[in-house]
Amino acid sequence: LPAAAVPLIQQSIDFVYSLKPYVEPTVCLVPAVFKAQVAALADQIGFDYDTLSYTLGLLLCYPLGMIMAALPYGKTKHLFSFLLGAFLLQFTLGVQWIHQLIASLVAYFLFLVLPRKVTKTVVPTFIVLYCVLGHLHRQFVNYLGWDLDFTGPHMVLTIKLYSIAWNLYDGEVRSREERSDELGQLAPRSLSQMPSLIEFLGYTFCFSNVLAGPAYEFSIYKAAADGSLLYDANGKPKGKIPSQVWPTLKALTISLVCMVLFVVGSSKFPIMDPTDGQNNDPVFIAARCSSLRSPQRYAYQWFALFCIRFKYYFAWKNAEGANNIWYAGFEGFDAKGEPIGWENANNIDIFEFETAPNLKILSAAWNKKTSNWLTRYIYMRTGGSLTATYAMSAFWHGFYPGYYFFFLSMPLLTSCERIGRKKLSPRFSTGGKWSPWGITTIVTTSFLIEYFIQPFQVLSWEWSVAVWKSHNFFGHILAVAFYVFCTLLPTPPRDDKK
Repeated sequence: LPAAAVPLIQQSIDFVYSLKPYVEPTVCLVPAVFKAQVAALADQIGFDYDTLSYTLGLLLCYPLGMIMAALPYGKTKHLFSFLLGAFLLQFTLGVQWIHQLIASLVAYFLFLVLPRKVTKTVVPTFIVLYCVLGHLHRQFVNYLGWDLDFTGPHMVLTIKLYSIAWNLYDGEVRSREERSDELGQLAPRSLSQMPSLIEFLGYTFCFSNVLAGPAYEFSIYKAAADGSLLYDANGKPKGKIPSQVWPTLKALTISLVCMVLFVVGSSKFPIMDPTDGQNNDPVFIAARCSSLRSPQRYAYQWFALFCIRFKYYFAWKNAEGANNIWYAGFEGFDAKGEPIGWENANNIDIFEFETAPNLKILSAAWNKKTSNWLTRYIYMRTGGSLTATYAMSAFWHGFYPGYYFFFLSMPLLTSCERIGRKKLSPRFSTGGKWSPWGITTIVTTSFLIEYFIQPFQVLSWEWSVAVWKSHNFFGHILAVAFYVFCTLLPTPPRDDKK
């Protein structure tokens, strides 16, 4: 940063911090004795308070979900969802919970006073800018640190408010019959009227996804909270209502297994220096790995990145079960009254991701609701711009250089995938996913994506360049060579019988 900018930024941050005494009285939902007990437990088991409170917050969603399922439909559920979401944020973030409230109320006010054709731009701009400032603040005050702050929940909120802005606009478009066909697959998510304030806050603070997502559409939340998911206008079930016990227990069990695998695996194959990950070089480029031969070093990195993913699997599967317990994860019934499934809150297909034969399937299986948001409200609204989509994904994650090294490399891989599918797949693609060609694509995808994803974990410019340099940038070289090779190949004739 320019030297002259630093004091101005610090003054702005100090001004915001000076408002803390006015916000502290709002942190009133968590008893002091409860916080003290958690702090004491953290000391006893050797966890830091942030990690323990966040983990407990995720697990608390299960008993809260049981209460939510038993409450009357309508305003009672909306109010409970809002208050319990506020409780979880106050428990895990303290005074920083206020950012969720401020952003939600400002967005609601904008929806009330501005026309839909304006709010579809103004509200997304506002919430993305708020998220951006949060990320920049985090990097300014604690560069490369991992302290828990409001930016995590705010990333979930960004998806919600961005989506609902377009849902309301789509609802207005849909009301004009001559233009309703332009919405296509987006029509079911459109909103014909503005939600009430308590519905809106119940959605933006929804306790079962406020900490770790998934940020599903408002229409999904509303149908589960007002009962229209399961019952018709006369109060009769739309079909035989399935039990939520197995979908809940299955997701919870998987999440707990993933938590154990993360703790054990990351201790054996750490990415960052366990003694001081903020200042010391990552293990990838430290003496522990640099002394290894290149294949051994890459194998270590593959296992380290494999283990770190179980942290995300734990959080997402835990949230999936917490949503399923009160039917927010249930997709409803088909025209014959048969249950459709439990995909509304499913944010990760672990096996599909780990065995993805191409980037398209890999992206679709990972962080699925964020992928839906990027597809529906960025990619489709920008004429299919991959650059705009990956850039928004990078902004949403933050401004560490490692994010941009990764996301701006993805168009190269996507181009390789497309030309490979056009030029090579017709020649070799027989026998399905587990055919020799299918296995080759699975291994290749895993091998290359672990190379490109490394900066996403080490974050800084210097470390990102160093980790790729330690491998002589082979991933980029192979991708460019592959693209050139496939460009020179003749396109095989199309087999119309297939």
